[in-house]
Amino acid sequence: MVSKIKSGKSLTGALNYNENKVRDGKAELIQAEGYYKDLPDLNFYDKLLRLTDLAARNERTTTNAVHISLNFANGEQFDTDLLQEIIKEYMAGIGFEGQPFLAYRHHDAGHPHVHIVTTNIQKNGERISLHLLGRNQSEQARKAIEIKYKLVKAEDQKKQPERLKLKVAEYGKTETKRAITNIVREIIQTYKFTSIPELNAVLGQFNITADRGSKDSRMFAKNGLVYWITDGRGNKMGVPIKASSIYGKPTLKKLEENFRLNEALRKPLRENLRQTIDQVMRKPLTRQAFQEALKQKRIQVIFRQNEEGRIYGITFVDHENKAVFNGSALGKAYSAAVLTDRLSPSKETSPVPKDSHRLPQASQNGPDNFYPGNGTGENLLDILFQDEQEDLAALNKFKKRKKRKGLNL
Repeated sequence: MVSKIKSGKSLTGALNYNENKVRDGKAELIQAEGYYKDLPDLNFYDKLLRLTDLAARNERTTTNAVHISLNFANGEQFDTDLLQEIIKEYMAGIGFEGQPFLAYRHHDAGHPHVHIVTTNIQKNGERISLHLLGRNQSEQARKAIEIKYKLVKAEDQKKQPERLKLKVAEYGKTETKRAITNIVREIIQTYKFTSIPELNAVLGQFNITADRGSKDSRMFAKNGLVYWITDGRGNKMGVPIKASSIYGKPTLKKLEENFRLNEALRKPLRENLRQTIDQVMRKPLTRQAFQEALKQKRIQVIFRQNEEGRIYGITFVDHENKAVFNGSALGKAYSAAVLTDRLSPSKETSPVPKDSHRLPQASQNGPDNFYPGNGTGENLLDILFQDEQEDLAALNKFKKRKKRKGLNL
């Protein structure tokens, strides 16, 4: 997030700049903090007089208009509630907590950004110093917000370096704790997930799994968490590493804080994922073709199934936007049951592999080449439709027998 603070002597000019953008359809007022009317009820003079009334309380200070812009990286999307929260935290961080301000979301640039109009004169007439505000308080505030909300850092927006390229963990080839630490840390920092299973949907691509233990175990009762290296099909290898011993301490308690935040951060991405799924479902697809079509759009589809091969859930990993959704989180129409009914059965029937309920073998290049295997292919749909296929075969056999009898008469 890049923040820019400009000060001036004209509150009217700063307000007019943003209001003209609104009139041209290039901006919208999304927040009016410290005002006594709701947003739809505020007219131009309501907005201006609230600020000029404060400015008039200190006639010696002529530089009393503050115009701030917060600029986010391309691809970062926020719903209004989350954006309001970020703005409010930033204003408090620079010492403007309690000051009235107007925040406008602008749509006139390639990157998402907001403009904030306020005054540095407080209700008691005291002036908030603007000296080194941008260098000191603003820098501290934006860095804290970048970490909390997992935003692209200001330093990175200019050079946009590639993030750490992770390699799939291979038991015995790399030191276990180091491999787990590197992968877990990077995934937690970059992906938006709201549960341990959703986290494992991503970690599984790197042969890592987070484990709470069985429900009747002491570890589960104590809210413990360990991380394992797996063989790519979910089979645990070696010894587990305690979450508390990993750098950053990704314990269950800490992850649960991430779950709540990620729920808000991924919300703006939900509708786009729905539309993408709807787009590929416009024509009949088998399960494997459905997975392949979404793979081309960097969306991984994981069908979760039990030991008997029955599908009980579906998870979508959007590697482009770094977000994970269970089908039920997208809506009933995207649940495993509904989507399975919509998919066409495969042409050939083959037995379900013993480990087909596990994640597919991870690619050595991680999620950039995700879901390369066909170990779970279309076989499960054959099983799901097996009864119907057997009934149909019996009916066809009966019709042929009856037809032959008719010809012998």
